[in-house]
Amino acid sequence: MRADFVFLDEFVSGIRWDAKYATWDNFTGRPVDGYFANRIVGTKALATALADGREAAAALGFGLLIWDAYRPQSAVNRFLRWANEPEDNRTKSRHYPNIARAEMFDQGYVSARSGHSRGSTVDLTLYHLDTGELTSMGGDHDLMDSISHHGADGITATEARNRRHLGNIMATAGFQHYDYEWWHYTLRNEPYPDSYFDFPIA
Repeated sequence: MRADFVFLDEFVSGIRWDAKYATWDNFTGRPVDGYFANRIVGTKALATALADGREAAAALGFGLLIWDAYRPQSAVNRFLRWANEPEDNRTKSRHYPNIARAEMFDQGYVSARSGHSRGSTVDLTLYHLDTGELTSMGGDHDLMDSISHHGADGITATEARNRRHLGNIMATAGFQHYDYEWWHYTLRNEPYPDSYFDFPIA
């Protein structure tokens, strides 16, 4: 691992994580190339900003749960290959119910050059500190559908409020959101805006 990248759980106390692409619980239906451990990696700059986000969240009674941050380019390449494989419907109803696999790229949900591979993008949600329960956000991680967009119709007032809480927390910590995915944020002043790394998470 590069010297300026860290395991976020070692750098940011009090966060929870579930590295979806290291597990079978993701849109490909199996662990993804480059993820050999259920850990979350990112730049030190990302970790520092997430520590600020954790404090802002705690002031509102929330904690942070991280699903992904640094993503090896080999994982992105696997997504590209998977999108061209025959449909098996194993994950379609949960992750891309209204589009075909290959449309994920055209519609902006998956990219051949992912900001995650630069090390300062994060997928995350909130949970309630008092109960440990995840907040309701109107759709799960990697639901590739218009309901996942910021400002989407069809979600409840509570879900919209929770999305706003997450957006305000992350903006305060120095992040900008991605219009199509309520869970996806990138550090405004990311240290490697033009680099795409490919070391494994191990």
